[in-house]
Amino acid sequence: MNTTSILIADDSTTTRAMLVSTIESMGDIRIIEASSGFEALRLLPREKVDLILTDINMPDINGLELISFIRNNPNYKDIPVFIISTEGSRKDIEKGKELGANEYVVKPFDPVRLQELIASYLHLS
Repeated sequence: MNTTSILIADDSTTTRAMLVSTIESMGDIRIIEASSGFEALRLLPREKVDLILTDINMPDINGLELISFIRNNPNYKDIPVFIISTEGSRKDIEKGKELGANEYVVKPFDPVRLQELIASYLHLS
């Protein structure tokens, strides 16, 4: 059976830990962690990923560049991507969505709301 996998790209260990605990309580979902956009790009060809959660502000390659790469690559363009960021202005949200983010979640996030969004995109009952 294929396990659902979520890639978390965030340079904050604390944020990754919060996201991991939010997702783990949803059941059998494999979590792949990347501490930068560059690391996320290195992991993509090696891992089957069903959903990507990314921060915007990261070293190397930021979240917007990561989304741009994903959306322009035929192998990954259909993977849902959520931005999870402290940047919550209307301009930031619009830019993220324009680049191809499916959802934009502002930190601090509501774990239940995030679980609902993840479940809806991954068709989890």
